[in-house]
Amino acid sequence: MGMMWFIFSEVMFFAAFFGALFYARQLVVPWLGGDGTKFFTNVFLWHGYQGGWPTNGPAALGPRADGSYETVSPIGLPAINTAILLTSGLTITIAHHALLTNHRTRLKLFLAATFLLGFTFVGLQAYEYHEAYTELGLQLGTGIYGSTFFMLTGFHGLHVTVGAIMLTVVWWRVMKGHFTPQRHFAFEAVAWYWHFVDVVWLGLFVFVYWL
Repeated sequence: MGMMWFIFSEVMFFAAFFGALFYARQLVVPWLGGDGTKFFTNVFLWHGYQGGWPTNGPAALGPRADGSYETVSPIGLPAINTAILLTSGLTITIAHHALLTNHRTRLKLFLAATFLLGFTFVGLQAYEYHEAYTELGLQLGTGIYGSTFFMLTGFHGLHVTVGAIMLTVVWWRVMKGHFTPQRHFAFEAVAWYWHFVDVVWLGLFVFVYWL
């Protein structure tokens, strides 16, 4: 029950961040930009501002003098990271089945593959952040787009890091001969968490990178 409530609290945490993204994109930005009929805030507050997404806001915040920046394309590292996480979801499922059927060698190999894929994901995301900061002009302070992008992806990256560490600990316990087909809740709890991380990333990939 404790693990279930923990994951539920994490679901609500991400729901709050996704809600902030929705609020900014669907309500705040159109309100600031105006639509020529109902809203006139672009005339009275930010003359000439055209609401659209992605945006760094009417003040055009960012590290560059003109406030310009480039978005991160979903084609490339984000797509590769999506494939990595989906594959890790498959490998931990195979490892779980191997544990239930007491195939210890298969369990060790696929569990190791899972946490290695997790750390690979984190490494590629760090590289993506470096490229965004140095090449694209996209930073945490680049208006509402920059703050929501880095907050959502960064918080998820923290969860992947924690999950990969937990998987490493479970793998070490497997190597020590722990867990049986009847008694292995530590493994199963970490598997729940890892599947949760996978599902959240799919939402991030669609709503942050694609749309």
